Amino acid sequence: MASIAYGQAVFSANSAKPISCNTTNTFLGSRISSLCTTRKTKGTRAPLTVVAAAGDVSAEGTTYLIAGAAAVALLGTAFPILFSRKDLCPECDGAGFVRKSGSTLRANAARKDELQIIKMQNITRLCHTKSIVTVNGKFPGPRVVAREGDRLLIKVTNHVPNNITIHWHGIRQLRSGWADGPAYITQCPIQTGQSYVYNFTVVGQRGTFFWHAHISWLRSTLYGPLIILPKKNVPYPFDKPYKEIPIVFGEWFNADTEAIISQALQTGGGPNVSDAYTINGLPGPLYNCSAKDTFKLRVKPGKTYLLRMINAALNDELFFSIANHSLTVMDADGIYVKPFKTNTILITPGQTTNVLLKTKPNFPGATFLMTARPYVTGQGTFDNSTVAGILEYESPFLHSVTPLKKLPLYKPILPPLNDTSLATNFAKKLRSLATPQFPANVPQQVDKHFFFTVGLGTSPCDQNKTCQGPNGTKFAASVSNISFVQPTTALLQAHFTGQSRGVYRPDFPVNPLHWFNYTGNPPNNTMVGNGTKLMVLPFNTSVELVMQDTSILGAESHPLHLHGFNFFVVGQGFGNYDPNEDLKNFNLVDPIERNTVGVPAGGWVAIRFLADNPGVWFMHCHLEVHTSWGLKMAWLVLDGKLPNQKLLPPPADLPKC
Repeated sequence: MASIAYGQAVFSANSAKPISCNTTNTFLGSRISSLCTTRKTKGTRAPLTVVAAAGDVSAEGTTYLIAGAAAVALLGTAFPILFSRKDLCPECDGAGFVRKSGSTLRANAARKDELQIIKMQNITRLCHTKSIVTVNGKFPGPRVVAREGDRLLIKVTNHVPNNITIHWHGIRQLRSGWADGPAYITQCPIQTGQSYVYNFTVVGQRGTFFWHAHISWLRSTLYGPLIILPKKNVPYPFDKPYKEIPIVFGEWFNADTEAIISQALQTGGGPNVSDAYTINGLPGPLYNCSAKDTFKLRVKPGKTYLLRMINAALNDELFFSIANHSLTVMDADGIYVKPFKTNTILITPGQTTNVLLKTKPNFPGATFLMTARPYVTGQGTFDNSTVAGILEYESPFLHSVTPLKKLPLYKPILPPLNDTSLATNFAKKLRSLATPQFPANVPQQVDKHFFFTVGLGTSPCDQNKTCQGPNGTKFAASVSNISFVQPTTALLQAHFTGQSRGVYRPDFPVNPLHWFNYTGNPPNNTMVGNGTKLMVLPFNTSVELVMQDTSILGAESHPLHLHGFNFFVVGQGFGNYDPNEDLKNFNLVDPIERNTVGVPAGGWVAIRFLADNPGVWFMHCHLEVHTSWGLKMAWLVLDGKLPNQKLLPPPADLPKC
């Protein structure tokens, strides 16, 4: 294809200079104009192609995929913005389109422009059709693929009635906190009819991440994989797999999730649970009216597949297993680990795990279920169901007389719902590689020690109302007995402009204000305090944080997610943390490094991290119900002295509250 039009702009894919350097598009216009000027000034012969709609473009032997979005593709060494290169997409066809359902948005090199449209879409599951919030009409949303070192520019336009933000879960956002995404923490939400460009660079990270809405419960449908490949010509620290497959767990609610959490917060009771779990958006054959909505993974004998597993479920940790197959864990939260084999994976909401699946050497004459169901520690209601997909082997016989439906179907044996022993042993096996190429830079010296409690509690019922929480109260949750009050102005903006008075207080307590036997008999008073308090850290502070579960309203596992950082899990155990004894057993050599960790039910976890990223960083339970109840807080990391240690100023299009 020689040239493609975008508005008024027409560029030749094979010419040394553009036919025209004019455009009527406001989002891309200034960028195109400056690039044209640069091209003329520097005399570069890099061809420039502006792509307007879905389609494929071939130039210099490379195929580009535009997945339902306008984009700019800059070809050549001077401005290397690439879209969905075919060599990065083994499951794409010759035109760069994914062969099966779903869509992929891919990038390579220095920058990427991508348009994501938030729109309503009718989706049917379990014979129930409802209108849900989606990106580009896809459920789950499109894959975003880039390489370590890439700069991403992702424009999100909101065409739904809800306010929207998008969080790039696990991406550190070094000095780019404005692109992190949690509503009223780093940005005001994108309102109906408005747009915002998330602009960030992936520094020193590669692996499986995901993007999701970060406001209310909209992430129940608004999520998708974010795959960061290693730099060009940098191999994995294991043999290259035959294929890479995302396995994204979610939850399906027949009812509107916004109505569910709204009602729960009004009544003070627990919210209704989901109607099904999903694998890549599909509940599978174990649910009524769902056999046709089953994820099928078709494999060849004697091959190794990399399964990129993501738990995007709202409220449930999950056990996962494949019948008659073992899995080798290679990576957790985008960090390579010492490989180990297991029959069962435990993955909390907010966590990702890369595993290698080695298929049987010969056609087994059978099919195999892959199933997931919850790991349950609390006393509340939960979705006690099982999602299933099917692992199918390609038959060696072109015209097999044995259809796949006639083959025996094997089912895996999942652990009991409350198998804390397996959960604990699985967590203990996770160790960083700790090699010269992939070191475990654990802070050996600690500048500041913190001890936070995490757990449930109650808050008083509104006057003249009857509430459905414990003893007529409302359910609540807290960190160190402070239930977070969401501000109406973004915290990062208030900090940057020096207008924090009345928005937040910088006095989050180092230790709980009231000590008690955290895992013993709970105190009579279960009421939580309320506030918008931040913990302030000077730049480059080395931090040790112990998070202690409490028995108030029942001990429960809490997957805590920290934005802006990875941390090292140096210790964990059951009962009350004892600094005199437990500190002796800390692993400071090769602890797992991650961004989301489960605080054990009735136990504690100790993490260390270096506060080398200026900004305001959210920390919260990734069980959405607990976040809604207030189990969240934020860290404020101050600027350093050097220019590259300071938060960059906000972008001009930062949404307003």
